[in-house]
Amino acid sequence: MPDKIPAAIPAAIPAVVPAPEFVPDAEGWVEAARRVPSPNFDARPPGLPLDVVVIHNISLPPGQFGTGDIEAFFQNRLDATRHPFFETIRDVRVSAHFLIARDGELVQFVACTQRAWHAGQSEYCGRQRCNDFSIGIEIEGADDQPFTPAQYHTAARLVSGLRAAYAIEGVAGHSDIAPGRKTDPGPHFDWRRFAALAGLPAALLPYRT
Repeated sequence: MPDKIPAAIPAAIPAVVPAPEFVPDAEGWVEAARRVPSPNFDARPPGLPLDVVVIHNISLPPGQFGTGDIEAFFQNRLDATRHPFFETIRDVRVSAHFLIARDGELVQFVACTQRAWHAGQSEYCGRQRCNDFSIGIEIEGADDQPFTPAQYHTAARLVSGLRAAYAIEGVAGHSDIAPGRKTDPGPHFDWRRFAALAGLPAALLPYRT
């Protein structure tokens, strides 16, 4: 699928208008999201803008959906005995601000105003340590499987809401900011469709142009 985003939004896919329930409040929480607080966060460095959104994919166990294990992982309560893969991530402490489940449900783990631990070693357009200035969105999925229409719809509504609250200047994939180390959201993530639904101009997708 072509990776480049046209400057004009295709008329066949109407862009989502920001809905109040998807706009973060003053503390950085989104009303439309089910709140599942993670302990894996800390304060953002003072003085930095909050202006980048990073798209990831995740499934636990790998390739399996709807298990509830992603929430357990982000809350440090994953039972390592349940699957051999879990033993390899027993001591990993990570989180993201949001998770979008296969049915489109939105879950929030960390307030947008706080620093979630989602990007790791990373660089966005020459800026290091993306966790400091970005919002991380995990979409339940895998590199080798398509995402659902409900996930694109929720992702578009969320990013539209984030843009209404913060001066977002760019949206990137995890693989864009950590090339060679990460591959998500993977080749099945339809950037063109997502950008059209969210009403994103080409300038906000520097890695797609």
